[in-house]
Amino acid sequence: MIKLLSINVFVGLMMPVVASSAQTFDVCHGYDCYYKTKVTLTSKDEQRIRNLLQKSERNAADERKALRSAVAIFEERSTIVIGVRDKPKMEFGKGRVKGQMDCVDESVNTDHFLRYLQSRGWLKHHTVSRRTTRGSFIDGRYPHWTAVIEDKSGVKWAVDSWYEAGGGLPDIMPLQDWKRRGYNGER
Repeated sequence: MIKLLSINVFVGLMMPVVASSAQTFDVCHGYDCYYKTKVTLTSKDEQRIRNLLQKSERNAADERKALRSAVAIFEERSTIVIGVRDKPKMEFGKGRVKGQMDCVDESVNTDHFLRYLQSRGWLKHHTVSRRTTRGSFIDGRYPHWTAVIEDKSGVKWAVDSWYEAGGGLPDIMPLQDWKRRGYNGER
């Protein structure tokens, strides 16, 4: 028994270490992360994303443009796995609907994806900051969340995918502009 165990340990140590070929995320949906579904990016997804970001290494504006497409690829994979196409925005009273995402779901998912890109070293001109919100009912706006990135000059940018259906291009705009918006359905 001990001899067999020793052989298994030795064989296990001699096996090549295989790096994970894809990344798995817990994707929130159903409003306020009511549901979580494991979504794994395929190797093809990762290659497309990496290529987009490598082509945008020249400057921060190009990187933000590439990030719009990268987030869309991530969301497209998520809708395929969940099996439901997320509608843009949200419908009040439609919480707990599988696949539908409110701004909390969208901002959490986007934040996790952006942190994954950062951990891979694929972001050259931005770092990921804490998610943030705007609106408070008192000011006439519904509370709304977004993911945030910061460029090397210290300017923060909202990365807001809530206004488009799953797989659509997110808005990326200066955070201070985003913070002033949100009245009467304004993006």
